Amino acid sequence: MENTLDGWQERRPGRIADTISGPRYSAVDWVLDRIAPCPWTAMAGSNAPLCQSQRRTAQPLYTPEQRTRRDSTRWTLVQGILAPVQFAVFAVSLVLILRYLATGTGYPLAAASVVAKTLVLYLIMVTGSIWEKKVFGKYLFAPAFYWEDMVSMIVIALHTLYLVELFSGAASAQQLMILAIAAYTTYVVNAAQFVLKLRAARLEHQGGHTLRFIGHGAD
Repeated sequence: MENTLDGWQERRPGRIADTISGPRYSAVDWVLDRIAPCPWTAMAGSNAPLCQSQRRTAQPLYTPEQRTRRDSTRWTLVQGILAPVQFAVFAVSLVLILRYLATGTGYPLAAASVVAKTLVLYLIMVTGSIWEKKVFGKYLFAPAFYWEDMVSMIVIALHTLYLVELFSGAASAQQLMILAIAAYTTYVVNAAQFVLKLRAARLEHQGGHTLRFIGHGAD
């Protein structure tokens, strides 16, 4: 027991605080950092410094150069406009599809709405690829958005399959609407991926400003 207490004395927060600059690293911070270490400690309410493993693994979404290119290209604005437009078309189309599945009426309008959603999807995928090239130097599968692009391929495949089935007449109206629901499900998953990724980038950027502010305050 005595050896354990001696070890705590060597590692206690007061000793750690003596080796770092900035706000005092309290006992509560030490406990929180042991339970739930976070690479953005300032955003998590902890004053703990980043550990070495966190410094190695916490990769920013954008480098400073990529962030500059993102902010300067017009394609960023284009994506910012098309994304809510696509969601609005999706929402209206989903209502029409569900109405048809529930009542059996309104099929032509529901089918046309999926075509409209697919065309908007194609447009945002083309412009998104141009944006990715401008910012990251690759049209698709840039490391920062690799998995988002992978799921986007599934979204495009299902929407395209809907068009093939619709214009070939190979599927019934009921089957087409179910296929549209499947395509929309993958779209929602993909949209959530991008929203979470971009939100993380925003918090990361804000966290960087906060840490720099704290660092200047400590000086």
